[in-house]
This record gives sequence, structure tokens and C-alpha cells, in this order.
Amino acid sequence: MIDIRNLSIQFTGENLFEDVSLRIHRGDKIALVGSNGKGKSTLLKLLIDIEKPESGEIVKQKGTRIGYLPQDLIAFKGRKLFDEVKSSMLEIQTLIERESDILLQLNSHSPNPADRQELLNTLGELHHRKEELDFYSAESRIEKVLIGLGFKEKDFIRSTEEFSGGWQMRIQLAKILLANNDLLLLDEPTNHLDIDTLEWLVTFLQNYNGALIIVSHDRYFINSITNKTLEVFNNKVDFFPGNYEHYLKFKDERDAQLIELQKNREKRVKEIEKFIERFRYKNTKAKQVQSRIKMLEKMDSVELIEQEKKIELHFPEPPRSGIVPIELKNISKSYGELEVLIDVNLNIERGEKIAIVGVNGAGKTTLAKIVGSKIPPTKGNLMYGNNTVVSYYEQEVADSLNPDHDLIDALEEVNEELSPGQLRKILGTFLFSGDDVFKKIKVLSGGEKSRVALARLLLTKSNFIILDEPTNHLDYSSKEILQKALIRFNGTMIIVSHDIDFLKPIITKVYEIRDHKVNVYYGGIEYYLTKRNELHQQENSLERSLFQEKVTRKDQKRIEAEIRKQKFNLTKDLKKELDVCESEIKTLEVLKTKLEIELAEPAVYSNPSTARDKNIEYDKIKELLEEEYNQWTELSNKLEGIEQNFK
Repeated sequence: MIDIRNLSIQFTGENLFEDVSLRIHRGDKIALVGSNGKGKSTLLKLLIDIEKPESGEIVKQKGTRIGYLPQDLIAFKGRKLFDEVKSSMLEIQTLIERESDILLQLNSHSPNPADRQELLNTLGELHHRKEELDFYSAESRIEKVLIGLGFKEKDFIRSTEEFSGGWQMRIQLAKILLANNDLLLLDEPTNHLDIDTLEWLVTFLQNYNGALIIVSHDRYFINSITNKTLEVFNNKVDFFPGNYEHYLKFKDERDAQLIELQKNREKRVKEIEKFIERFRYKNTKAKQVQSRIKMLEKMDSVELIEQEKKIELHFPEPPRSGIVPIELKNISKSYGELEVLIDVNLNIERGEKIAIVGVNGAGKTTLAKIVGSKIPPTKGNLMYGNNTVVSYYEQEVADSLNPDHDLIDALEEVNEELSPGQLRKILGTFLFSGDDVFKKIKVLSGGEKSRVALARLLLTKSNFIILDEPTNHLDYSSKEILQKALIRFNGTMIIVSHDIDFLKPIITKVYEIRDHKVNVYYGGIEYYLTKRNELHQQENSLERSLFQEKVTRKDQKRIEAEIRKQKFNLTKDLKKELDVCESEIKTLEVLKTKLEIELAEPAVYSNPSTARDKNIEYDKIKELLEEEYNQWTELSNKLEGIEQNFK
């Protein structure tokens, strides 16, 4: 489907890719992996023609349709949500326009029979193509995708500009999922999704007929979908069979082999260098020395393993809190008339590691902020137990950092006991080195701000930590190290996250927010998913049945209405002509019958002159009647032909 031939590109003077050649086939479901900044997003942009290579070419089969979901947030405006998503179904829109044009031609004038038949044949072909595209269920497919991505039916008529950034991303995702693309390029598609939506998207993409290339730090997501892995490594891009887990096993084996090759090469180099140094000045060994020097020059270099910087987190030992560090009694929270939480009662016990999950907008961050005393409840009491010390990592880190502080200031703000040198060492652990520590917060990227906020959290000796989407800006390696640090943490924690793979080894209890209430699951994230799926099937089997019945009825009514309209437009003139023809036939048949009666009367057939006139009139009526019969037959055949097309 797509051939990449000898592709090379540079960025800020460094080669991202050199002489890359590979082929993407229909049905490939590919995880694109590699270190941050090594060119994954650039490769996607090359495939969609946003970026141009310095050399080489990308050859696509004619008519290949590509859908692209970038990391950068998109802003839609000017249309209702449903209409915006429907606009992505380009072939369906084209069919509607072509059909309207044909109907206009058929109704605006009376084409000659040959032209009319050609238009009717074309209309039949359009109807056949509509069936192939499942045209009549297009609107129900849009509804299913929008609901699957977390939108409500009441959202369908909202203007797109009313939706926030994360929901704008979902609009774009809905458009490319419905656009009948041959290849989808998804750059971090899960960043703004909740667990319910994530599970729906996994199922959708598993059944998607086109090819996929996915960049994602959500290991659960890509392992559930992909069957190939494409690695960006040392300026090359190479395929490996299997999903990300299979690739990691290969990578470990490759790294071990490269390390062994490096050791053997270094050992051989030292032996040769030792010989050269020992006999460099002996004439009798001059030839052997020169031979060794040439050997050294010709030795192939070993492809070095990329040494990735990693965040190393070691939480300080927290002071011991009471058995119940935090208790919530009859907590409710509303924003104006919008109710978010109603009568929430929770006892959080020491050492518990709790995940807060739920659909976007359910109140996950609201509950976390109430527990962290960032916002007050509308009603109810929040009680801290003995010696409870809380630290809070916010999802929107920009809101919690002073933009005019440099990185040293940002850390001193939470811990004044450490020297600037110690703070610099900590920042180095978080990938900030040299003069980076003097950068202002306001010039940092979202990912850099996240790392600063995590460094601040590390310096706080808390026994109760709250993390709201801590993994959104971390790569695989960084997430793994944060994950291990949280597993080792001896205090109590709450994590708001949709990253299932990240949560699996950490979580001991799950709070699910649904319908303003908090449902408690006494087990890890896998236990929650199992129980939730069982409950979801039980609760929604009837709802799904009713929804499907509703959709089916709606589709059927829509189809019948459209067919009736098209059939009426195409047949109304013919039916009028048939009515006129039948009326004329009826009139002529009455005259013919009347003349037959008169010709049978003695007063007429005994009078030669009268009989001759009546016979002339009779023959004329018969001739006119025959013409009308022929006209009626022709019109009836045309009408029957049109009706047959609709059948």
C-alpha cells in the first residue's frame, strides 16, 4: 500500500533517519516505538505530507486515504457536532450530491428516451454503491462512534466550539474512524480518554479493516491492538513481528548481544593497541605493526546501544499516619446547578493505593481535589486523621507552578532545607542539566512542567500523595521507574489515571465515579475491569437492545422516507401523463361505444350519407384510441422500469 524508499531527513542539524526503506501493507497494525525526540511524530508527518524528506520518496497506491490524529490539539468551529463528523464521510457526501444532480436533470426537463434511460442506469449504480457503503446506516454509525467516544445524544446538536481541548481531539478521532480510511496514523490517541472510552476504542481498532500506525506510551493499549512493531533506533526504522511485548523481548536479546560484541571488540582493540605500542619502535616488527594498524582501521564499529536518560524516583520515608488518614462524610459537590458528587462516604485506610476511574466529566479530578483540600465540598465533611501530610500532583501542572520562577526557585518553594547544589542534582535526575535549571517555568513544554511537578512531589515528605494523570508526559522508561517508586512507597496514595498497564502492579482498591456516586471495588485494576464488564453487560443488555431497536427503526424510517421521496420525484410527471392519457382513453371509449350504438340503429345504417359520416368519425375515434393505448403502454413501461430500480 505504501513504499518508503531510501528516506532521509534531518532536524536541527542531526539525522533523524538515514536511507530508510520499508513497506506498509493493508491490514498492518503497527506500534511505532523509540526514544522521545527520535522522530516518531516526524515519520507520521512524512506519511501525511506535512513534512518533506531531504532525500528518498514515499510512494502510495493511487487513491490511498490516510487519517491523521496529531498530538497537537485541534479546534473545530462553525458546525454542529453531528454535522462536523458527518462531513468526514466524503464518498457518501459525493453520492448525495451526484444523486441530487441526476434527480434535478430528470425533473427539470424532459430528456429524450436514451438520455433518460442513461440517467436512470446511473441512478441505479449509485443506489448499488450506497448499499455497498451501508449508506442508509451512516447516521446510526456516527451515533455509535460518538457515543463510544463518550459523547451524549444531547451533544450531537451542540456547536463544536463549545467543546474543550480533550473533546476536540475526540471529534477528530470520530471523523477519521468514520472516513473509510485505508491507513490511520494515531499520535498518542489515549492522552485524553477515560477507561470506558479506551476499552471501546481498543475493540473498535481491533476490528478495523484498514492499516494502523500508533504512537502511544500506553502499553496496554498498543499490546491489545498491534501485530507489528516499527522501531526508530540509531537513525534507522525497522520492523519486528509481534506486539510491543514481543519487541521488548527481542530488544533485551539484542542489547545483550550488542553488549557482548562491544566487550569483544574492546578486548580485541586493546590487544592490538598493546602490540602496536610494544613493538612500534622495533624495526624487525615494523611490518607486523603496520599490519595491526591497518587491521585496527578496518575493524567494523559496533552499533552502540542507545543510552536513554531515565527518571529515578526514590520517595523519602514518610512519617506514619493514623489508621484512617482521611475520611469523607456525606460529601457533595456542585458547580452552580451542575451536580458532580452526591453524598459520598469514604474511609481511606493507611497504606491503601487507590485508583479513581470514571468517564471524563464524571468528577475524578473534583474528588481528588476535595481529598487534597484544593477545593471545598459544597456539603459534607472532610476529616484528616492524625499526622496526615498530603502532597498533590495536578493534572494541569501549569496551574500550580509560578511562571516567573526558574527551576531552582520551583523546588526551593517546597523545600528550603536543600542547597542549590542538591537541588541541581535532583533536577538532573529529572533530565534537567546545565543551564536548563535556570529556565523560567513559562518557557517549558507541558512534559517539562510535568517533570518539575514530579520533582517537587519528591521533595515533600508526605504520607498521603495524590497524583492526577501523572503519566501523560512520560515515556515508557520514565513511567516504569515512576511505577516502581510508587510500588515501593510506604504511605497512602490516590491516582487518577486511565493507564491500565501503569496501574496494574500498584493499585489495591478502585473508586469508580458514576452517576454522581462512588462505587468501591476491593481489588486491583484487573479485578475492577472484570467486575465492571460483568456488571456493564447485565445493566446495559436491555439498553443496548432498545438502542439497537431504536436505531433500526430510525434507519428503516429514514430509508423508506428517502425512497418514497426519490420515487415520487421520478414518477410524478409520468403519473400525471398517465392520468391525462387514461382520462383521454376513457373519453374516447365512451365516444366509440356511443358511435357503435348509433351505427346499429336503422335510421343511421339505412341512410347512406349519415352512415358514411358516422363510419368516418368512428374510424377516427378508433385511430385516436389506438394512439392513446400505445402512449399509455409506453408510459406504463417507463413507470414500471423506475419502480423496478427501486425494488
